[in-house]
Amino acid sequence: MGGRSLGRGFGWLWTSYALSVFGTRLAFDAFALIAILVLDVGPGAVSALAAVGLAVGAVVAVPIGPWVEFRRKRAVMIAMDLVRFVAVVSVPVAFGFGWLGFGQLLVVSVVVAVADIAFMAASGACLKGLVAPGDLLVANGRLESTNWTATALGPPLGGVAVGLFGPIMVVVVNAVSYLLSAVGIRAIGGGEARPARGAGTRPRLGDLAVGWRHILGHSTLRVLFCNTILVNGLIMASAPLLAVLMLGQLGFTPWQYGLAFGLPCVGGLLGARLAPGLVARFGRHRVMVTAGALRACWPLGLAFVGPGGAGLALVLAVQFCMIACIGVFNPVFATYRLDQIPDDRVVRTLSAWSITSKATIAGLTALWGVLATVTSVRVAVAVAGLLLLATPLLLPRARHESLSGAGLS
Repeated sequence: MGGRSLGRGFGWLWTSYALSVFGTRLAFDAFALIAILVLDVGPGAVSALAAVGLAVGAVVAVPIGPWVEFRRKRAVMIAMDLVRFVAVVSVPVAFGFGWLGFGQLLVVSVVVAVADIAFMAASGACLKGLVAPGDLLVANGRLESTNWTATALGPPLGGVAVGLFGPIMVVVVNAVSYLLSAVGIRAIGGGEARPARGAGTRPRLGDLAVGWRHILGHSTLRVLFCNTILVNGLIMASAPLLAVLMLGQLGFTPWQYGLAFGLPCVGGLLGARLAPGLVARFGRHRVMVTAGALRACWPLGLAFVGPGGAGLALVLAVQFCMIACIGVFNPVFATYRLDQIPDDRVVRTLSAWSITSKATIAGLTALWGVLATVTSVRVAVAVAGLLLLATPLLLPRARHESLSGAGLS
């Protein structure tokens, strides 16, 4: 990716992203730990906490896309950071006064899910406005590298912090990270053009479906939409089951479990750094399709995890290979997607994509919980792996000119 500057604006956007993503990864599963360790709730409630936030957040976020589309994106991002700060910091405040309950955790998870969707959609439009088209792949690669670095370091450090200070403290750090992110976005400076429609204009009912119509009406985006939604949903649906398998049935310790999912994220960092060079050499279409197919080939191996060092080594190897492929695929895919969305509908399209993804993950997570109960955890993980093997059929086959990547290397 090289070390060339993409401008002051992108530098502050990147810094803000790094602050918020590190805070989020540091507080990985903190709400679940609070529910278990502080509120003493059962596994059903913990699963509901994970699924309800995503599902309800996705539904509530449906009208958010049209609303954000016709407002200045940086202002929206700052507002969403402040919303997330207030929502998350309410947890330690309520705990301090002895008011914290499970219902508050559910409400906060929904608010954060809605704010996440609005923030990410606005940030895509913001990135497109800050970076030249030829630099989008480099910019997305740097953001992807930061994401995997935070994912590799955050959960292990968060686990240590939870052991030393308790889960409430990492929630405080997460809240502060949103506040610092808002400061970073404010520091971008410069002018931002007002969208075509006035800020006071109410979104029309038809605006809600613009994003989905654009996705489904674009032959390549349509298949990529189906592919990414299904791949992400199946991977995330099996993740809680793998935790049950490793920590419960196979007797792995929490630090071994954290290592198994933290260390392989180095593969994501490596993949993201390699992506621009691979595109320059082989072209965008070939890299995206190859990496997209390879990322689906590995999860089936997790169904064969056994106890002890050999089992841990298998998880490490499978996760590393899968995440490395994801690290290559994601920035190439994200760049192509932004290239194919007109400027006046970026937010609505990205919102539609994110809403569908979160709703699908919530639904598949609940469904795979039922499947594991009816059959077994290992069978449910294997079924997810087998279905993933079919997802490369939903990758674009024809090499359209828009997929060739000309000018992006």
